[in-house]
Amino acid sequence: MNPTARNDLDFQALMGDVRPLTRGRDRADTGRSARSPSEAQLARRESAAAEPEGHGFLSDDFVDLVPPFDPLDYRRDGIQQGVVDRLRHGGYAAQARLHLLRRPLEECRRSLPPFIHEAYAHDLRSVLIVHGRGQAIDSPPNVLRSYLAKWLTQFLEVQAFVSAQPADGGLGATWVLLRKSERARADNRERQQKRRG
Repeated sequence: MNPTARNDLDFQALMGDVRPLTRGRDRADTGRSARSPSEAQLARRESAAAEPEGHGFLSDDFVDLVPPFDPLDYRRDGIQQGVVDRLRHGGYAAQARLHLLRRPLEECRRSLPPFIHEAYAHDLRSVLIVHGRGQAIDSPPNVLRSYLAKWLTQFLEVQAFVSAQPADGGLGATWVLLRKSERARADNRERQQKRRG
């Protein structure tokens, strides 16, 4: 007997009296209706509902640690380097400040979204976040600083951020530039139209 024929016989012996499912009954019966969520899905929904709205996207998963003496520097496409340089040198007044010094990472993760969203809602453009900086790469202030660099890129409202100058906190503080809200843009357009006559 050739190997292919033997494999076919072995397969048929293993399958025994198995029959194909008929059309319309080609789904496994899990014992509950197709519309009811599983216990895991219910737990995830409950966890998401307990999370303050819009804050669940900031992960406290693994982050690449920023060396303690490296400045933070980030800008979205379309933001001119001159704007970032002005931000870095304190050319924009701090319209709001968030102090995260010596606060647990989880508390910082919860505090950041409402701060950014509220600043944006009130048409603020430049804010300062004070977080501290440790001497060692894995020191708590430097870990927070590293997470902050990761988290800030996840906000659509954030156009750029840079480490502050020594007078404003140095590497232990970060300037953040927020984009203009639609309301602020409309006000700007209206002012420009009035100037033109």
